[in-house]
Amino acid sequence: MGTEGVSTQTSTQKRGSSWIVRWDPEDEEFWEREGARVARRNLAFSVLSEHIGFSVWTLWSVMVLFMGPEYGIDAAGKFFLVSMATLVGAVVRVPYTFAVARFGGRNWTIVAATLLLVPTIAAFVVMEPGTSYSTFMVCALLTGIGGGNFASSMTNINSFFPLRKKGWALGLNAGGGNIGVPVVQLVALAVIGASGGPRVLLGIYIPLIVVSAVCAALFMDNIASVKNDTGAAWEAVRDPHTWIMAFLYVGTFGSFIGYSFAFGLVLQTQFGRTPLEAAQITFLGPLLGSLIRPVGGRLADRYGGARITLWNFVGMAAATGVVVIASMRESLALFTGAFVVLFVLSGLGNGSTYKMIPGIFQAKAVRKGLTGEAAAAYGRRLSGASMGLIGAVGALGGLGINLAFRQSFQTAGSGTGAFVAFLLCYAACFAVTWAVYLRRPAAARTRSAPATAEEPQLTYAEV
Repeated sequence: MGTEGVSTQTSTQKRGSSWIVRWDPEDEEFWEREGARVARRNLAFSVLSEHIGFSVWTLWSVMVLFMGPEYGIDAAGKFFLVSMATLVGAVVRVPYTFAVARFGGRNWTIVAATLLLVPTIAAFVVMEPGTSYSTFMVCALLTGIGGGNFASSMTNINSFFPLRKKGWALGLNAGGGNIGVPVVQLVALAVIGASGGPRVLLGIYIPLIVVSAVCAALFMDNIASVKNDTGAAWEAVRDPHTWIMAFLYVGTFGSFIGYSFAFGLVLQTQFGRTPLEAAQITFLGPLLGSLIRPVGGRLADRYGGARITLWNFVGMAAATGVVVIASMRESLALFTGAFVVLFVLSGLGNGSTYKMIPGIFQAKAVRKGLTGEAAAAYGRRLSGASMGLIGAVGALGGLGINLAFRQSFQTAGSGTGAFVAFLLCYAACFAVTWAVYLRRPAAARTRSAPATAEEPQLTYAEV
């Protein structure tokens, strides 16, 4: 199937029916007549594949709940297992980003979905007491490839939608993928409640992976005009805003994925919850954080991503302060409530920060004197090149969170020290957002004079 509904007056085919040669979402007449329908179809099946990818990526946040004393692995060892899955998920995001242009969005989605069978089947084979820790480590590392699906999916969907719709589309795409985290935790809750083992959980996901690959083959498209641009990649690497946004994304998505991996382990280790008791709670935060991500994108579309991101970090810092108090007082109810709020705010910030990326590069194009389609093309080119890198660095925040928890529990027996470090990180994110994108003196300066190489700081209160 592929390009059903695309008229021959505006689109032709290349290398079979799955390739679209002409794609111009910024043309409003084209978009209303046919582009929106094709873009939404690709978005729907991109979400499905990314959703399964997130579930596989976070499998070990659930698997460690099954690993009782008979496995011989302490809390620090479990935190290290989930850290390794986070690490690989961050690293593979970079090549996954470039794979879309190299192979086509549809084609790479098929490959990426099929690759998820490797870690799932591997874990199915070895998941039992007596298996060596190094074997479990290899399996955890393999699940990291599920984290790469996010980068390729976001890069692909970024090409399908016009700038005015990107906040909503990217937020919905990412939120639908992120929700794979609470879904796998809910499935684990059902399995634990039914006295099933980890192999039952894995057996559920193997056929779902096959379904997602088949759906990508039948219903998605490749855009022929999307090409890897080495020049754009190097320009994105050299642009300070790529690294600034990567830092902010560490604060939002890094928090979401790090807490998703760690929440159940913290409940077990610090508050003595059983696997069933922990599983009854752990899904709630990731679920709400995933559902609200498109809202963050929508609010950013309306009020400006920088403004939403700024106040979101204020909320995250406040919620973390409450978590620190609850941890010190060992109040499970207060701890759980504040942690769930922290999840919600991390999801909201995910949507607003990702909306900022295309807006920043579009604004730079305008300041360079570009207009119309030329400005839009520049924005797509640079934002597409930067998204994979920003997503990869952001995911490394999850690695930092789990390593911080590991160290905190090893040295103090609780997660309080780690949460204090996270609070300081959110304060730094707030300061950077304000100083770079919202500070009034900088805003006045950028309105009155063009940017120069010596003055890379730009203010984009509207992005």
